Amino acid sequence: MRDADLRAVLIGNLSRRFSGDPNTRIVEEMGIWSGSVRIDIAVINCELHGYELKSARDTLSRLDAQAVLYSQVFDRVTLVVAERHSDAAATAVPDWWGITIASLHHDAIKLQEVKPSQRNPSPDSLQLVRLLWRNELLTMLEQYGIDRGVRSSTVDIMARRAAAEIPSLSLAGEVRAALKSRIGWLRQSGSNKSQMSIDSDFNPGGTTT
Repeated sequence: MRDADLRAVLIGNLSRRFSGDPNTRIVEEMGIWSGSVRIDIAVINCELHGYELKSARDTLSRLDAQAVLYSQVFDRVTLVVAERHSDAAATAVPDWWGITIASLHHDAIKLQEVKPSQRNPSPDSLQLVRLLWRNELLTMLEQYGIDRGVRSSTVDIMARRAAAEIPSLSLAGEVRAALKSRIGWLRQSGSNKSQMSIDSDFNPGGTTT
């Protein structure tokens, strides 16, 4: 079972599930931390739901670091793993993460949800707003009338202003709306790091997929 095969099946399932829903966007390789870390699939609608894939050819060696970062920004996360990872998966991720097992049946991949995801009990508003590009941040600050004094500041200062002064539920909704309307996602999120805020005190250890 290859990662590409597992990804195709999950994308197909999600596409059918949200078919005809104009308020849902499905994104592959969504970058956080200025694109240095990417989750395999993200579904953006009234929640931000991330899906991390681990095929039979993968290991779980990077999952601890990924879990820390994903748990800061996603409302829900589901780990989709091949059968050989099923025993280790339960102890490898936070309790609120969902787990789906992928198995082969007559050369077809079947997905079985063994543990549904729950709502993230402690998302980080600052890390969430750091998903935004500079122009998206500025638009949001202007909308709430809190752009004065930071319009020419660094992206990080702008992000901190937004996280401090916009209520968390409103902030989450604004971030999701910006992500759903974004154009040229992959081209900019990874290559133009100056447009995104990043915590300089944390090193995610390079690109993580």
